[in-house]
Amino acid sequence: MSHQWSIRGEYLESCNCKGACPCIYLGNPTEGECTALVGWHITQGLFEEVDLSDRNVAIALHSPGHMAEGNWKVVLYIDQRVDARQQEALSSIFGGQVGGHPALLASFISEVVAVESLPIHFEVEKGRRQLKIGESAETEITALEGQNGAEVTIHNHPLAVAPGETLVVARSQSLLHRSHGIDIDLSERSAFYSPFAYSGP
Repeated sequence: MSHQWSIRGEYLESCNCKGACPCIYLGNPTEGECTALVGWHITQGLFEEVDLSDRNVAIALHSPGHMAEGNWKVVLYIDQRVDARQQEALSSIFGGQVGGHPALLASFISEVVAVESLPIHFEVEKGRRQLKIGESAETEITALEGQNGAEVTIHNHPLAVAPGETLVVARSQSLLHRSHGIDIDLSERSAFYSPFAYSGP
């Protein structure tokens, strides 16, 4: 049975690459491997009749090499505030089981290490984003300043978490994850954010 669903909101990603992460241009990660936090804040969402608005999802991921070659190891985090139906819907969407762009992203995953329900805080301010996942992870990122004080942006990059959206280039003040063998504690590394919109099947 196919399910009708759509979600939209804000997303961020923060990784260990130096400079602007070349993975989005199908290049090799600057450190030979990529470890990242990716978070989504859903401002509007429906899975059939299940309301998913104002809920958060995140993943911690490790890619041993070129990200487009797959073999990602991930931990999926679901907002602790969800009820059972929302949990099932979000797990299905971000697990890639019900189509849409998340299914493409899920095709790069070789191992889901764990699925956890934790408090997820996703904060949106002008030029700044913050993600905190229980006591396991956090990142804070700030947009880079370009010409005339405008944000530095990228559009139409081939490896996209949010296809069709203009990506804001940012820098991390912190990037921390310590759980399930995906361990990182860095700052001043690559980050991006933008709106997102997914739908399926």
